[in-house]
Amino acid sequence: MIRETALPVGIEDFATIRRENLYYIDKTGLIKGLLKNRAYVNLFTRPRRFGKTLNMSMLRCFFESGCDRTLFDGLEIAKDQEACDKYMGKFPVISISMKAVAGDDFEEARGMLCDLVGREAARFPFLAGSDRLSETERRQYSKLIELNESGVFSMADELLKNSLLILSQLLQKHFGQKTIVLIDEYDVPLDQAYRAGYYDSMVKLVRGLFGQALKTNDSLYFAVLTGCLRVSRESIFTGLNNFKVYTVQDVRYHEYFGFTDEEVRKMLDYYGMMEKYDLIKEWYDGYRFGDAGIYCPWDVINYCDDLRDGSAVMPQNYWVNTSSNDIIRSFVKKANQTARNEIELLIDGGSIKKELHQELTFRDLDADLDHLWSILFTTGYLTRRGVQEDGRSELVIPNREIRWIFVQQIRKWFQE
Repeated sequence: MIRETALPVGIEDFATIRRENLYYIDKTGLIKGLLKNRAYVNLFTRPRRFGKTLNMSMLRCFFESGCDRTLFDGLEIAKDQEACDKYMGKFPVISISMKAVAGDDFEEARGMLCDLVGREAARFPFLAGSDRLSETERRQYSKLIELNESGVFSMADELLKNSLLILSQLLQKHFGQKTIVLIDEYDVPLDQAYRAGYYDSMVKLVRGLFGQALKTNDSLYFAVLTGCLRVSRESIFTGLNNFKVYTVQDVRYHEYFGFTDEEVRKMLDYYGMMEKYDLIKEWYDGYRFGDAGIYCPWDVINYCDDLRDGSAVMPQNYWVNTSSNDIIRSFVKKANQTARNEIELLIDGGSIKKELHQELTFRDLDADLDHLWSILFTTGYLTRRGVQEDGRSELVIPNREIRWIFVQQIRKWFQE
């Protein structure tokens, strides 16, 4: 029997998934964890396509003033009535995704960032006439949403640097409640800037924006950021106190990004596909987040959807083309014979032992070939099977899909 409940293929909006009754694996326990262990600024680093954006959408839907409480009916967080009464729908929320800030040069990227912040500010038009703001504050808001002659949002450098700080202050004064700030894919502008040659300018801009919004902001209740790489604090997070970073090595929150084995079994049972369990495990399992085994959710959802409509019988390589692999390719070009031999060992099912460096600047990436292994680990091409007494990590290819990438792409780059 084919279940009527559709799978959320490519949908990263929590409200859409819930309102359209799409299949949803409950990750609302993340909300309880953030409230219980609240840090001023929380950074989650995970490989691409492991549910970061959907979780950020969920957080906004829960905390934002005027939220639709029915979206959480039947979910784990709804069982905590005290938390729901105290926190649900009680905060102004600033929510931006920086994944589209990827200009070919600095001015283009800066314009994209202005547009991003301007569009977010424009979500709060009531600030323009709020009687809880002074005339000066209302003018500040008007500057945030001002359009240039081309009809796009435009800000002077000083205003852009202070934009998130100003917006959070205005929201706090209007609502009488501190602001929650959500920044998804914070490292994408830095990645693009590194590859396009304007890294120093982008670091300076982002450091100023984040420093004002996250370090010197009395209107901030707490902030959550996500990204693939843990960029060095000295690079853009200088001086941030009460700053917590949760990487794939941390146990806390390990089950909230990606699917656990239990969640995959439950999905397959729901759709009557349990006979595909071994195949799915072989192709898409194998990641270790903290001490939990994790499947790539993008792969599992896409394959199950293809099975439902008959598009595919055997597992496919869904993850490989979802983002640029330029960083990996730049390392491969510099790889020596030892590194090539180690890649071949991994392809053959072996393991290598390496010291991992998780806190790097993008400039550091090119400084040492040994950083290749840290990047492959952080971005999901390798996973950790154990830790040696000397602190080195035992690294392996997580599953059959990623092994295909090594065989078909990375080996080809070596040959080139």
